[in-house]
Amino acid sequence: MDVPARGPRSLRALVVMLTACAVACVGFVALGAWQVERLGWKEALIARVERNANGAPVPAPGPAQWDLLTRDDEYRRVQVHGRLDYEREVLVAATTGLGQGFWVLTPLQTQQGHWVLVNRGFVPSDLRERVPQGALEETVTGLLRFSEPGGRLLQKNDAAEGRWYSRDVAAIAQTQHLPGTVAPYFVDEVALPGAPADWPRPGLTVLQFPNNHLVYALTWFALAAMTAAAVGYVLLDHRRRRPTA
Repeated sequence: MDVPARGPRSLRALVVMLTACAVACVGFVALGAWQVERLGWKEALIARVERNANGAPVPAPGPAQWDLLTRDDEYRRVQVHGRLDYEREVLVAATTGLGQGFWVLTPLQTQQGHWVLVNRGFVPSDLRERVPQGALEETVTGLLRFSEPGGRLLQKNDAAEGRWYSRDVAAIAQTQHLPGTVAPYFVDEVALPGAPADWPRPGLTVLQFPNNHLVYALTWFALAAMTAAAVGYVLLDHRRRRPTA
């Protein structure tokens, strides 16, 4: 028994199908272009972080420079000298390559009188009640980091209960009653060559950022090409099905 040839699709079905494919193709191209833009941004970020983090240390910005700080200053290697106030220290929940624990943020009062929060490093959870202290007066070398207000996505800082999930400089300074002016940034202490591996453990700042934007861009462009090929196939198939005169 002969199978009857399929007839041409209706014009409405063809228009709907082609419109959907065209919209999808445009969307895929737009997403690919967006990923290319993100790729440029991520590569610039990585280059800036590497340049700042590996540069020679400069004095930590003082009050006259605070309003001039931009994102280009983040991760810059700085030095600050002053007196650490361990009585006003706070612990901020953290997860690192060493496991779960806390960042140890200690206020440092500079010789000029203003305060800078210093992230002395990471301690595991079992050291929460007995965080080791260092010298009272110290020169700290570290990376300039901007404040992290509010907390995490699903965990908000609770100053009243002493639960901190982000390094919120302004909120910590207010809660710990730091007198005078406080820098709008904190300093992540770095691990200096030859220093003992004591707690708190410095030098755990994340300086490597995932960069998969090129793969994502190629994926979206490939989907756009496949959709365009599908459009071509539909048009050829429709032409083949049309009855000849």
